[in-house]
Amino acid sequence: MQRPIRYILIVLAILLARPADCGAQQFRKEAFSQNYQDIEAADSSKALFSFKEYFGGITHQREARIGTLFGGSMVFLGGQQMYNRQYWKLPVFYGGIGAGVGLGITYRHRYNLSRKAYDSAVEQGLETLPELNEAARIRSNWCFAGAGLFYWAMLMDGTFNYNRDNTDHQPGKATIYSILLPGLGQVYNGEAWKIPIYWAGLATSWYFYSNSSLNYKRYKRIHNEATGDNAASYDGPISAETALYYRDTYRRYRDYSVLAIAAVYLLQVIDANVFAYMQDFELSDDISLRVEPTLLAPDNAYAFQGAAPPGMGLRIGLTF
Repeated sequence: MQRPIRYILIVLAILLARPADCGAQQFRKEAFSQNYQDIEAADSSKALFSFKEYFGGITHQREARIGTLFGGSMVFLGGQQMYNRQYWKLPVFYGGIGAGVGLGITYRHRYNLSRKAYDSAVEQGLETLPELNEAARIRSNWCFAGAGLFYWAMLMDGTFNYNRDNTDHQPGKATIYSILLPGLGQVYNGEAWKIPIYWAGLATSWYFYSNSSLNYKRYKRIHNEATGDNAASYDGPISAETALYYRDTYRRYRDYSVLAIAAVYLLQVIDANVFAYMQDFELSDDISLRVEPTLLAPDNAYAFQGAAPPGMGLRIGLTF
């Protein structure tokens, strides 16, 4: 096993060995509002997802967090609408998703039958080839896209109508908004000026991905022609070695572009989460320094008889 791969596996093992919720501890609201004496609140945390909390919420036996409802509704469709007591929406979303998937499968099956007949005619060497049902393939893609749109709308609707705490600003909403639509969490936080930054990053990364993917396929085709069964008749201007070099180069650039897209997307989600919690910060123009006398008592936890008496000192307080 190569050394870099070994290091990656070690890091993944360490991350998986951590508690499931410790990564989200820094984003909990209590982390910004607790004091140093609230040790129990600082050390305690809830699991990221709980089936008991989710199913208890949709049956209205207990309250559920927005993140739990969102994660559960991605698998158990309609859970957010049940929690919000908007049952009339379930037939709309179920019907839209079911119709899209059903019609998509039907049209895809028709296209596959025409493709199978076409390939069979090619193998038999027939002069007249049957026509591919491209219309069915296009309709299938549109139906699957429609089902995906209904699925996305279901999650967005459930998040928008969630209001457990009856508060105007909820960090959970900002986070899920950014997951469903990049930049929407920033709009929810009142920071719409960040949208051009993140969308420019996503667009730039996508441009390099498309360009690198196109060139990768081009040089891959050239390399296959130069090294295939008909390599003896290949007379292209690019040699097989050159095509191989550019193929690997553009494949690496394509992979880097995918990582860039994921990084920008994740960054805007984290940005929405962090700055949503910072909405509760109290900012004041009062910057003052206060010096006053104080009584310094010794730590009597381990003191014996005849411990030193308290002493006098100064206490400095800085307000900002």
